[in-house]
Amino acid sequence: MNPKLQSDQILKLAGLAPVIPVLVVHDPETAEPLARALVDGGLPVLEVTLRTPAALDVISRMARIPGAHVGAGTVLTPDDLHRAQDAGAGFAVSPGATDRLIRAAEDAALPLLPGAVTASEIMRAADHGYRMLKFFPAEAAGGARALKSLASPLPHVSFCPTGGIGAANAPDYLALPNVRCVGGSWIVPDRDLAQGNWDGIRALAQAAAGLARG
Repeated sequence: MNPKLQSDQILKLAGLAPVIPVLVVHDPETAEPLARALVDGGLPVLEVTLRTPAALDVISRMARIPGAHVGAGTVLTPDDLHRAQDAGAGFAVSPGATDRLIRAAEDAALPLLPGAVTASEIMRAADHGYRMLKFFPAEAAGGARALKSLASPLPHVSFCPTGGIGAANAPDYLALPNVRCVGGSWIVPDRDLAQGNWDGIRALAQAAAGLARG
């Protein structure tokens, strides 16, 4: 799958909800009820970061939930990408982009959302055919003002900013013409996840799903 088709698939996923929950899950037993709460709350696209030993098991379990579109985040190497795909991930998210990772995604026909921050990084990704990118770490890299500045010279590229985004500043990003969705972890507070507060998580998901896009 070439990068243009990959971006087409990611753009479709980005259109399903304004927010993609970024999930760090340690206990596989919480995977299915967590996915149900998020999907029921209106957030069907889920990014499970490969930051815990349980991540691949979590992806497998979440992928069983009807309506859930589950991807792997923090994909850094071709091996990460292949293991995530074998676990059931439908897409991959990386904080950056390397030639090896891009080739692996093409060979595996797995949609990839690669990261880029600077104009040069964005232009290099666009040269490969990508027109939907992750902007990370969003707040540390200049936030919504930086993305707004990139919209005029690079109008053909859209973004999913993540990193430092919460309920208070998500609307600033979603108002931008080059932002299709945002990623964030605020929808699943650590305490609610640990306590199995699925009603609370569902309510946060509903609020996030109701955020307006520009």
